[in-house]
Amino acid sequence: MKRYSAFAIAREAARNHIGWGRAWAKRPPKKRYDVIIVGAGGHGLATAYYLGRNFGITNVAILEKGWLGGGNTGRNTTIIRSNYLQDPSAAIYEKARSLYETMSQDLNYNVMFSPRGLMMLAQTEHEVRGYERTAHANALQGVETEFISARRVKELCPIINIDGPRYPVLGALWQARGGTARHDAVAWGYARACSDMGMDILQQCEVTGVRQADGKVTGVDTTLGEIGCDKLGIVVAGHSGVLAGMAGFRLPIESVALQALVSEPIKPCMDVVVMANTVHGYMSQSDKGEMVIGGSADGYNNYTQRGSFHHLEHTVSALIETFPIMSRLKMLRQWGGIVDMTGDRSPILSATPLGNCFINCGWGTGGFKAIPGSGWGFAELMAKGQSPLCDAFGLNRFTEGRFVDESVAAGVAH
Repeated sequence: MKRYSAFAIAREAARNHIGWGRAWAKRPPKKRYDVIIVGAGGHGLATAYYLGRNFGITNVAILEKGWLGGGNTGRNTTIIRSNYLQDPSAAIYEKARSLYETMSQDLNYNVMFSPRGLMMLAQTEHEVRGYERTAHANALQGVETEFISARRVKELCPIINIDGPRYPVLGALWQARGGTARHDAVAWGYARACSDMGMDILQQCEVTGVRQADGKVTGVDTTLGEIGCDKLGIVVAGHSGVLAGMAGFRLPIESVALQALVSEPIKPCMDVVVMANTVHGYMSQSDKGEMVIGGSADGYNNYTQRGSFHHLEHTVSALIETFPIMSRLKMLRQWGGIVDMTGDRSPILSATPLGNCFINCGWGTGGFKAIPGSGWGFAELMAKGQSPLCDAFGLNRFTEGRFVDESVAAGVAH
């Protein structure tokens, strides 16, 4: 793999850029792999990358029914934070946040990580108590957060209205090292690194069946033919229930759409990420000047990957009170992603009833921020059969009543 650098750019500029190769190779599928990962989104690619980097497992295929990064990885609002309440959640999200800090250097690909800081507004006395509790829990977990005053909120984000008639801002949970990254670049960077290790990325390759014998997985049927494997990882977000059905087991998840939109580009006016749980909205400004806006998940199960006018009205009308500047903006585009929600709003990283078959799903509305931590832990689970990052997120927690309740942390649908 040719390394990207200022010198490489200068060299290629001098020869009309004829020396750049493919970012990742296009190869026909082999008959058999040590590991097959279904889903070439951020989580699937990260899992494959850490299988190779941490455990030397490189005879790996990543299968994608569409195009690489075309699912939720390319349909989110790019927010990164780790200020979760429960210890297992804080551990995996903080691992992810720390890996984002060095990802560009690790992958030799600029993922545009921007640790601009993130605040979760407290607009009721109940939220004040909840966020103060989370700040104390984060201190014990080693996650750097603090509860700040409304005055400090205004200093960090001058365009905010802290004196709203319905929901005045009473303070906020502030994580200075939270922020954003470029979602496409994360997928492309991992894909490039996986390809360089000799892994095969098979796009337009839909899995149509899971083969098994003696209670163990033996391979998959695909639109490109049968492909054998020793281990199978299912990492397909909102379609996890479909793949699980092919493998012969059910999952305690439901799939719903999560919508977002961006405004027309404007001059820089907001250099932090703001989330408002009470009114169900969150907003940041992209490098291009667009205001990136999201809200709560749809209230009904669906597989829709597009926006809707009623959801747009709900989200924008809620945020205009807190950000009056929004009332004068035009919408540029709107979209939706399919998120998979568990009852406790925490993910599933687990072995399954089918031997050597593993599942990574249930990230709900917080999948993007977890990508590197998820990949790190799931790769360890697949390679060794156990991972400290994944122990609390097994399927057996639903039968044993060991829920990892993050419904409050996900209350803004993020």
